[in-house]
Amino acid sequence: MGSMRQSEKVRDALESAILNGDFQPGAKLDFAELETKFACSRTPIREALQFLENSGLVMIAPKRGTFVTQFSIEELTERFEVMAELEGLAARLAARRMTELEIAGLEQSHLACSNYARANDFDGYYRENSKFHSKIYSGSKNTFLRQEATRLHTILHPYRRMQLRVRNRIMESLSEHEIVIQAIKAGDELVAQRTMISHVKIQGENFDDFLAALREAKN
Repeated sequence: MGSMRQSEKVRDALESAILNGDFQPGAKLDFAELETKFACSRTPIREALQFLENSGLVMIAPKRGTFVTQFSIEELTERFEVMAELEGLAARLAARRMTELEIAGLEQSHLACSNYARANDFDGYYRENSKFHSKIYSGSKNTFLRQEATRLHTILHPYRRMQLRVRNRIMESLSEHEIVIQAIKAGDELVAQRTMISHVKIQGENFDDFLAALREAKN
């Protein structure tokens, strides 16, 4: 049991490090460095990496090593397309099914996002932004949709962070959140869905800006 508990701690810490950008997409994970970083033996690290491979955050390549998952531009585009549709569906269902209490919680997350944006606290904004989206998944009252959206959100987490680093993107994101909230409050399913799809999908000039942010992260 001790080893299992330790592997869970390593898994959570390593997952947080990847999601916070400490390990960039494509980075090779060195066992010796991880043993030192987490002050443990190789077994819990191996167990943690196997779990993260199943979640899609890392890729274990035989004879080459373990790497933080890195998608090609085509793979990223495909995943963001699916993510946008899943989130659009969640927003549409939330406009029908979210309770007043849940909407109040969504507004709280939006207010917190706004405060972080004004303070130029990028990390705080991203954490609260993830909570905002998660509350919409829950508000859809569709457990399978919530699980699938959460899983894909986690896989795309490092890239969504980069997306928010594009100049002026946080303020655009906030205004889009406001439209989604008002549509959900009004029960306007189509506006909620359409706005959320546009909010998540990378397209046009936003796609060009995102590619520039990707290139900068690799340098």
